[in-house]
Amino acid sequence: MASDQTRTAILSAAERLYADRGFGDVTLRDIVAAANVNLAAVNYHFGSKDELIAELFVTRSLATNRERLNELKGAEEKGGGRAGIEAIFRALVGPTLRGCLGPDREGSTAARFMIRASIESVPPIRRIKNREVDHLRKFAAAMRRSLPGRDEVDLYWGLHFALAMAHHTIRERERLTKLSDGKCDLNDVQGIIDRVVAMSVMALTVGETQGKAPAKLLARDAR
Repeated sequence: MASDQTRTAILSAAERLYADRGFGDVTLRDIVAAANVNLAAVNYHFGSKDELIAELFVTRSLATNRERLNELKGAEEKGGGRAGIEAIFRALVGPTLRGCLGPDREGSTAARFMIRASIESVPPIRRIKNREVDHLRKFAAAMRRSLPGRDEVDLYWGLHFALAMAHHTIRERERLTKLSDGKCDLNDVQGIIDRVVAMSVMALTVGETQGKAPAKLLARDAR
């Protein structure tokens, strides 16, 4: 097997096994057996299990972050250099939620791997999340342009809140479905995005909105 084919086979097998069984239950021997390669090939291409996990997570994260930034760029261009706060939050959380939720995505290996990465806080993924924040700085800058009078610390908390709500929705979707007796439709991905964005905007601009629900949600609930 050619070197690049071997690398691809290892990555594919590892992603599938991690998505199915989690990071703690999968060994390198499981991966080499599934990829039909030898252990030396894993050590040659990745060095360790942690490096293999990091490679998979970075690959998937880069695609999500690229989509986020493209949406942010489009929103700012449409706004003449300054996007509205709702559009900024939509660009921030939309790609993640669309990538992991919905009947057409949840069954995919990539989505299940990223859901597993969100649920299980393993060291290599945690280190990457704590280190790779440059794309989030661009969102913070866009938020400052959108809300120039808002305290900068509030903006960081607003960004953090939006990300937390999106990731918690992914991690705890089954519990929310059970808690709401199915009233919260976790297959309505666009509806989820609308709600996460609406609540994030409301939390950040509460002094301006005075607790009024955004019109988009009022219209949705009226149907």
